[in-house]
Amino acid sequence: MADSSDEEYDLGDRGDDRPGLEDADPDVVDADIDTDDDEDEDEDDVEDALEDDVDFIMALYREDGTPVVTPLDINLANDLDDLIAHLQRLPGDNGASALVSISGEFFAAVRVRGRHVHVVLSDVYAAESWSLARDIVDFLGIDIPEEDDEDGLVGDLDLFADQGLSEMDLEAICADLDEDSDTLALQIADEIHFGPQARTVADSFS
Repeated sequence: MADSSDEEYDLGDRGDDRPGLEDADPDVVDADIDTDDDEDEDEDDVEDALEDDVDFIMALYREDGTPVVTPLDINLANDLDDLIAHLQRLPGDNGASALVSISGEFFAAVRVRGRHVHVVLSDVYAAESWSLARDIVDFLGIDIPEEDDEDGLVGDLDLFADQGLSEMDLEAICADLDEDSDTLALQIADEIHFGPQARTVADSFS
């Protein structure tokens, strides 16, 4: 790479030299600029969960038929790609899963089996505020709906069907809006037969 310390560049005020700009409607140009600013503001509104925000983050898998639950690094609660990569390295008999609960507001369930990845987000509107939720919405390729336009539960609702939790049962658990997200996630752990181990790990985050 050239050393720029001996060179000076005087770019001056080049203004906006987009082709055809002289013929453009100034209101339209301003609208385009405002739209970009709005998108930047939306990204700025999304926050990483801090240690105090994470109710728990845990991996669940079976090794030689025995259920195993281990706590995961807090940083994995902010990056779906890193979380998936970590689950792919675990020695589960039938893949590995993760349960994450953030601030009692929403939970995420992620299951990795080979190259197949399934995700559930308990509240799609959490993507307006939290990094992991935004990652999941992007992964699913969906938009955040208008408030109260539809149910907040999104994703692959049958991800645990082979472990005894049907899509209907998962929906029923998440329909209890009076419960915090950590409680709902632990109910899922109960249904897929990881309950005692999951509750021990959850307690370690207290």
